[in-house]
Amino acid sequence: MSNKTIISTDKAPAAIGTYSQAVKVGDMVFLSGQIPLNPETMEMVTESFEAQAVQVFDNLDAVAKAAGGTLGNTVKLTILLSDMAFFPQVNEVMARYFDEPYPARAAYAVKALPKDADIEVEAILAV
Repeated sequence: MSNKTIISTDKAPAAIGTYSQAVKVGDMVFLSGQIPLNPETMEMVTESFEAQAVQVFDNLDAVAKAAGGTLGNTVKLTILLSDMAFFPQVNEVMARYFDEPYPARAAYAVKALPKDADIEVEAILAV
């Protein structure tokens, strides 16, 4: 693919595996899942679920900006949760980052997430 561009920023956590923070192809940007890692310390945010969710969306926002967009360019989100009991809090935090019309979204409860995070979110943008 000659039109594939790797997106990277130090304003979001460095990849902790064999992946890129995001890949841009044409006007589509595919953001890898973000967990609540503080990009400056690479330590997990653990004080509350809300704090974890805020860090995740801040991380996604930083990668979106590095790709030439914003979270407002999001067309699809996939949210992974350690427990569906967090679902109402996800909606509350998302309302701080997104305006109507909201992106398409799926949310799943999963058995475990990297570094025992309670939330991971990936996004697809159209920029």
